[in-house]
Amino acid sequence: MSESNPAKSLLKVDDIHVYYGSIHAIKGISFEVREGEIVTLIGANGAGKSTTLNTVSGLLRPRSGLITFEGKSIVGIGASKVVSLGMALCPEGRRVFQQMTVRENLEMGGFCRPNDEIPASLENVYKRFPRLKEREKQVAGTLSGGEQQMLAMGRALMSKPKLLMLDEPSMGLAPILVEQIFDIIAELHASGTTILLVEQNAQMALSVADRAYVLGTGKITISGPARDVLADDRVRAAYLGG
Repeated sequence: MSESNPAKSLLKVDDIHVYYGSIHAIKGISFEVREGEIVTLIGANGAGKSTTLNTVSGLLRPRSGLITFEGKSIVGIGASKVVSLGMALCPEGRRVFQQMTVRENLEMGGFCRPNDEIPASLENVYKRFPRLKEREKQVAGTLSGGEQQMLAMGRALMSKPKLLMLDEPSMGLAPILVEQIFDIIAELHASGTTILLVEQNAQMALSVADRAYVLGTGKITISGPARDVLADDRVRAAYLGG
């Protein structure tokens, strides 16, 4: 992404504060995602990464601050409306519908699309994830962890999102599957998908992202081009083992 000719801003988060009861989980963070970018939020467990994504996607409501998507405020409109605007969340822990088939899970992801668009969306997902086509009639709960992650990503893509939000896509996966998932993320990026990526695997996240924000206990502590964040001594010491 050229800094001299930045793309249009898609998502802007401005000084949001989020509480769980009396616990101040997010303490005034601000960041932006521009069209065509991968932006990553990295940080330790409990830093507020998933809380941030859940707030952006309408599952939580900030006590104060502004969230805009394509220039319009989306605070308080609810998660299903957020999806219909063009944002899709692939949640932490995958959360596929265990008793439903692969195809049924994918069809659920297209709930906000006109029925006549579902076959083409299915075809696109199967093209990107051939394993899901092979397992089309299999019950989702019997898939491997890597297959369930592919299904969760495919389900999110069924809504044809303008912004795909991925929450810890590598969690619990073997290293070879982590590489496969990040290859898919890179392919989605190359095809023009805008991605907001929350990830504990800082090395992998920073290797695919355009820009990065580091969260520490509810605040952004470091931000910048991903390559610069990757080279930052503080990040290397805290997240990269050197």
